[in-house]
Amino acid sequence: MPDPPPRLDKALARDVPDEAELSRSRLVRLIAEGTVRVDGAVVTDAKATVGEGALVEITVETAAESHIVAEDIALDVVWEDDDLIVINKPAGMVVHPAPGSPGGTLVNALIHHCGDSLSGVGGMKRPGIVHRIDKETTGLLVAAKSDRAHHGLAAQFEAHDVKRHYLAICNGVPDQNDPRLHGLKGTSFEPGGILRIQTHLARHKNDRQKQAVLFHGGRHAVTRARVVESFGTPPVVALLDCWLETGRTHQIRVHLAHCGHGLIGDPVYGGRRKLSEKALGAAAVEAARSFPRQALHAATLGFEHPVTGESLRLEAPLPQDMADLITALQGRA
Repeated sequence: MPDPPPRLDKALARDVPDEAELSRSRLVRLIAEGTVRVDGAVVTDAKATVGEGALVEITVETAAESHIVAEDIALDVVWEDDDLIVINKPAGMVVHPAPGSPGGTLVNALIHHCGDSLSGVGGMKRPGIVHRIDKETTGLLVAAKSDRAHHGLAAQFEAHDVKRHYLAICNGVPDQNDPRLHGLKGTSFEPGGILRIQTHLARHKNDRQKQAVLFHGGRHAVTRARVVESFGTPPVVALLDCWLETGRTHQIRVHLAHCGHGLIGDPVYGGRRKLSEKALGAAAVEAARSFPRQALHAATLGFEHPVTGESLRLEAPLPQDMADLITALQGRA
């Protein structure tokens, strides 16, 4: 090991061959587990000093099979290579198994779809999930197939370097001339009529399934949105392009509800507002009233490939239910 950094973990992160697919976080775990020897002696301190010419041996077990059952569920694959897979998730699919959803999830489907191409994330043959979208939200989600990709993706999400745009259909039309929004804490407008919402978010104190807006405590959250199209005479519904600076649970849904512009169909955050038949017409009002889920779609995902460095920008078209809703709102149903 010529001219290594003084710390063992940093030296290994620099000199371990790429084909080993060992991220620095995985190397730290391997050191702590006692699987790293320096000149024949086991070292369990990642900060241990390592000298030039030291012989370092790492014992890595074959990736274990995941306890999560592989399920043959059809997937809409938008992008796939040896390290990554990007899926256009349908409404109704949970991302990861949980007590209330032990099967039928995206992870079950990915384990089946990827098979032996999963080289191991954290020592387990499973996809690396670095972000999630709600069960009833559609659209793009990226997962890692290798440990090195998982580590690189996680770093980009943590640094807020991933570009995520959502299309949302909301009650009302956010307007920079609306005095109510100008007086609402946490909201402001940027040039071009872009609505900026900045609050903290945390679990609701009375309903653990919900998130609540706070201004002290919780986690910092920033959402931006602009109106793409408005519907009705006068306009009473809007199609929004929303993008995330942070990615918190239910963030867009909670932020828009905070502004009084809850999503059409959202059963949790009050998106079942009565709409004006005079403004929209009876057919459009019925289409909005009966829309079975929150009208939210993860349409665009942009990031740097964590292994090749390639700049990726992927898109997923509106799902048919949201496209049909827009047609009805435009009066063309």
